[in-house]
Amino acid sequence: MSGARRTAIIDIGSNSIRLVVYQSARRVPAPIFNEKVMAGLGRSLSETGAIDAEAFALARTGLARFAWLAREMGVAHVRTVATAAVRDASNGGDLIAVAEGLGLTVEVLTGEEEATASGLGVLSAIPDADGIVGDLGGGSLELVRIVAGTVTDRISFPLGVLRLAAIRAKGKSSLDRRVAKLLGDSGWAGRGKGLPLYMVGGSWRSLAKLDMELNGYPLPVIHGYAMSADEVARLERSMGHIDKARMKTLAGISSARAPTLQDAAALLAILMRRLGTTAAVASSHGLREGLLYQQLPASVRAEDALIVAAREEARVAGRFPEHGDTLDRWIAPLFGGDSADRARLRHAACLLADVGWRANPEFRAERGVEIALHGNWIAIDARGRALVAQALHSSLGGEATSPDPLGRLAPHDELAVAVQWGLAMRLGQRLSGGVAAPLDRTRLTLDEQTLTLHVGAQDAALYGDTVEKRHRALASSMGRQARLAVA
Repeated sequence: MSGARRTAIIDIGSNSIRLVVYQSARRVPAPIFNEKVMAGLGRSLSETGAIDAEAFALARTGLARFAWLAREMGVAHVRTVATAAVRDASNGGDLIAVAEGLGLTVEVLTGEEEATASGLGVLSAIPDADGIVGDLGGGSLELVRIVAGTVTDRISFPLGVLRLAAIRAKGKSSLDRRVAKLLGDSGWAGRGKGLPLYMVGGSWRSLAKLDMELNGYPLPVIHGYAMSADEVARLERSMGHIDKARMKTLAGISSARAPTLQDAAALLAILMRRLGTTAAVASSHGLREGLLYQQLPASVRAEDALIVAAREEARVAGRFPEHGDTLDRWIAPLFGGDSADRARLRHAACLLADVGWRANPEFRAERGVEIALHGNWIAIDARGRALVAQALHSSLGGEATSPDPLGRLAPHDELAVAVQWGLAMRLGQRLSGGVAAPLDRTRLTLDEQTLTLHVGAQDAALYGDTVEKRHRALASSMGRQARLAVA
């Protein structure tokens, strides 16, 4: 989407104020700038009901910088939203006046609006999500029921991470009693039985990151990382023995965030038990992405976020943007047994097949793996990333074995199929030179003995020595003989 307009969201939260500037395809807007100020606007609300002077000054400075940056970056539209702290503080109106003096128009979201946006944000990144979204901010906790691509029930509670210390100070079980009463009075107790809890908010994402580091998880991508209820309880207990300096060393958790993590972990463990949820799943998308998703027409919302993002990556980083879709159609007859899930992963791999061409030839396979594993993808889990990585590794000339950590993220039988995807992609790219037209005029067929490449007489010269070698390699991987048919 060349020349796409830049949009931005300034999110005035109770713990942090953040500017994110986006540019790219509408279904998956790519962040090109992301900065936060840990202002702690909600820090003093429990005691004074107001934003304290230090937090107010940090907010004033941060908002001035963000307004200036948005102008300098040529952002066409800046949407500024404020949540619980500004909503509840006696001097919240004063901060709104500061923002408006900087040329920003502030929307103060209600708890229900905040919850709805968080739920839509998770759905934008995990379209088949079925469970409860928990968005933990500094001043409030939003719970949202999502199912079948829609937001149903939602509610906001005064359980923001900056309020929890005061609640816990009242006694050992005070937070548990408080959560039990709020959920019970609102009818939310037990509402998550057997369902996952999708975690939104910086505190809970930091918890997921810490757990990944403590367990040596092989994929350093927070989105989609899951913890069982028992694992959350164990993490909470472990945190009592980890000092803040070690947290920063282990997981890069900021000094401003670390003091509240124990409270965030305690709330998560209690909430999962009281809701009955079985797993906590981290989501990289939340309120800001939900606000963007909310503005899209239904037809754009329905687009496959993984395929849209992979196609955009191919446009930016590949040589022939149209090649990936054609390549997928060309190799598809060989993989009729693929499920719909595997077929979309194969499609994504084909779209990304050319992204390693700028790399040093000795490292193209490694580049393919790195893009698949560590790219800013959504609507894909760790297994899916591993299968796409394996296909790109094989397509870009990697060895037949699966590089680490693919074997720890996906079953070996599926990785073997992904190797075949990659060898088929490699054949198609070599045959065609990376352009689409030769693939439109040739085709592959598979029977019990042979893998046949059908080429018209006018294109017979395409079948050179290198193409023949790749044809044989693919056929061998599928237990067939390579055959050329010239008509």
